[in-house]
Amino acid sequence: MNRAEAVRRDGSAPGGPPSRGPGTPGGWPDGSGPQNSGPQNSGPDNSGPDDSGLVAAVEAALTTYLAGRTSEAAGIDPAFGEAAEALAAFVLGGGKRVRPTFAWWGWRGAGGAVESPEALAVLRAISALELIQACALVHDDLMDASATRRGRPTVHVEFARKHAAARWRGQPARFGAAAAILLGDLALSWADDMMHAAGLSPAAERRAAPAWRAMRTEVLGGQYLDVLHQSTGDTSARAALQIDRYKTAAYTVERPLHLGAAIADAPAELVSAYRRFGADIGVAFQLRDDLLGVFGDPEVTGKPAGDDLREGKRTLLVAVAVERAEQRGLRAAHEAILEAVGDPRLDADGVERVRGLLTELGAAQAVEQRIAALTGSALDALSAADVAEPAAAQLAELAITATRRRS
Repeated sequence: MNRAEAVRRDGSAPGGPPSRGPGTPGGWPDGSGPQNSGPQNSGPDNSGPDDSGLVAAVEAALTTYLAGRTSEAAGIDPAFGEAAEALAAFVLGGGKRVRPTFAWWGWRGAGGAVESPEALAVLRAISALELIQACALVHDDLMDASATRRGRPTVHVEFARKHAAARWRGQPARFGAAAAILLGDLALSWADDMMHAAGLSPAAERRAAPAWRAMRTEVLGGQYLDVLHQSTGDTSARAALQIDRYKTAAYTVERPLHLGAAIADAPAELVSAYRRFGADIGVAFQLRDDLLGVFGDPEVTGKPAGDDLREGKRTLLVAVAVERAEQRGLRAAHEAILEAVGDPRLDADGVERVRGLLTELGAAQAVEQRIAALTGSALDALSAADVAEPAAAQLAELAITATRRRS
């Protein structure tokens, strides 16, 4: 009997959403609080989260964990407690929970069962990925000087406004930047804490450690390369894809899948297939983001149209357009694109002109074709692997959803 048959036989088909979250206010379900890193007792409801209620269960796990940590922060000083509350509001204020979702299905596809005793611990562990995401977003918004995120002020802007409103000493922008750096660091610290306090068995935590370590280093490496290539003006496709690979693909899809598989003690062959699938879908996910950053509807994306251009993002979309303009001797088009990229004063008309050039040069179509090719190769890797159902079907569906989204 293969792994998929075993999981199907024991009745792991999706059911209704859980009747309550995975924890109680102020700590984990057994009341031990986040400081207890040993295995946890799930309390009277030990059935664990189910597949259809995954996102709600992740939200509940984060809410419970953050309630305990913000209370702890307030014990240091009420002002720090307010700052921690702002971080918690940022984490809980939106997002698709893509990373925990891929990690969950990586675990399920490697034989993890929703009714198993470790399901709640797995849920807590993978929910910690959202705190790494929070760190990355808070710092990324600061480095890019982004004013909004999900239709609301970014963290550094929010704290700069707080400083200005209170008429404190010094420069509001510097205070906002300092607050964002510290809260991003706090999110990263809490991610580690939440992972280690999740209640995984010592063996499972040891297996998960390499994926967890690699993911944190890769996302920071990709972030640094993004800043570096913006500064050097490298518009090559190689540079753009290198950033996509490490800043987005590794920690969005590839390593979360690896993490879930490692917790389930998956064989090396499945981990390798997951990583191939995750790398390709992760890059395709970022390429879709690049298209939305220029062509997306701000009412849907939550970010001003053309922000990627103003921020100087060296995307594959820009790289293809610049390369084709050079090859065709279209000097005016070449210069117009390069002048627009990194121009913080680029207005709506300027964005529209660049959109027209990206379309005329075939760059947008080329990126669409690359997304389709990467999605196809990812699905090939998935179909060739021994992935338990319903995870195989869910991962295939997630691949399509992630690469055809509008926000």
